[in-house]
Amino acid sequence: MKNYHQLYRSELLDEVIPFWEKFSRDAVHGGYFTCLTREGKVYDTDKFIWLQARQVWTFSKLFNALEQRSHWKEMAKHGIDFLEKHGRDSQGNWYFSLDQKGNPLVQPYNIFSDCFAAMAFGEYFKVEANERYARVARDTFQNILLRQQNPKGKYNKKYPGTRSLQDFALPMILCNLALELEHIIGRSEVEQLTDAIVQLILNKFYDAKTGLVYENISAEGKFVDSFEGRLLNPGHAIEAMWFVMNIGLRKQDYDLVNSAEAIMYQQLEKGWDETYGGIFYFMDAKGYPPEKLEWDQKLWWVHLETLVALAKTYAYNQSPKALAWFQKVHDYTWNHFRDPIHKGEWYGYLNRKGELLLNLKGGKWKGCFHVPRALFEVSEALNISFDTRNL
Repeated sequence: MKNYHQLYRSELLDEVIPFWEKFSRDAVHGGYFTCLTREGKVYDTDKFIWLQARQVWTFSKLFNALEQRSHWKEMAKHGIDFLEKHGRDSQGNWYFSLDQKGNPLVQPYNIFSDCFAAMAFGEYFKVEANERYARVARDTFQNILLRQQNPKGKYNKKYPGTRSLQDFALPMILCNLALELEHIIGRSEVEQLTDAIVQLILNKFYDAKTGLVYENISAEGKFVDSFEGRLLNPGHAIEAMWFVMNIGLRKQDYDLVNSAEAIMYQQLEKGWDETYGGIFYFMDAKGYPPEKLEWDQKLWWVHLETLVALAKTYAYNQSPKALAWFQKVHDYTWNHFRDPIHKGEWYGYLNRKGELLLNLKGGKWKGCFHVPRALFEVSEALNISFDTRNL
């Protein structure tokens, strides 16, 4: 597995990060361009808050965790300044998108803009210990917690009092976000929050009878037999399990780590396409036609997050099963999403057969985050002395 460490680290530092450094920086108006062709050409100049924030986090993380390279700090600073100046409304809610100059385009309906803004300012505070960065991260985090029960607020289109659902995505994100902000919000708050979220995930969203993690459950934590209630997103569930593993390892709660590992395998085995390989984007829990028309697409982040989960599992217990699955998912991912011609950033969208659907390297939903984070996480996990329970 040491060879994988070197491969992933080289891809991160020699290919992917240089792509974003070269092509994404908006030297005129600040922030980053994320809509990039395979050659790195900008094809749309709109700026999406969660992608801006994710890129700030990425370069801040590299500076903090790998090497204090001045150009990584400058790249992160370039984005944090843009976010600080343009990103929020007067109530402190983060917009969804801006134009190139930073004028608001789409209202702050999406709480994940806030989640990744908090994550960005939290990580950048480690780069530059100015209290105002910590304050933005702390205030944003508290705002997220206040909005948990109705994340979209006044922009919610649901009719009140009929079918109230809990969405898996927010508790999943909060599992990781709380750990990311421990240096700002404190260990006690992190433990209180993550304990509650882990119980919600393992005892409500996860159904031990079916072995499935549902994307939506009722307000009471029950299965809802509808399009939304039957929806499965294997990638989300697998990503959440490596977040839960991190929580378990932090607490030295190895029963929790083992539970997350077992659930991760259940989602991977359910989501794997035995005909063409790769992991389905969406599925219906009862095997009915899924609501999502893109259900059978193969997406970059699903496979990369799975590689992180498997690498962490192998680093934890050196399981032959983890190794076999890692090699299987690695082969599919590197052979289908990596661009061997233009190199740099990877492709994101394939059809079910693994054929390229979109030749973009970045867009409205894909930026400088999942590929570099996964390359970093895998290389870190596999760069350890493989002592039992030492991650």
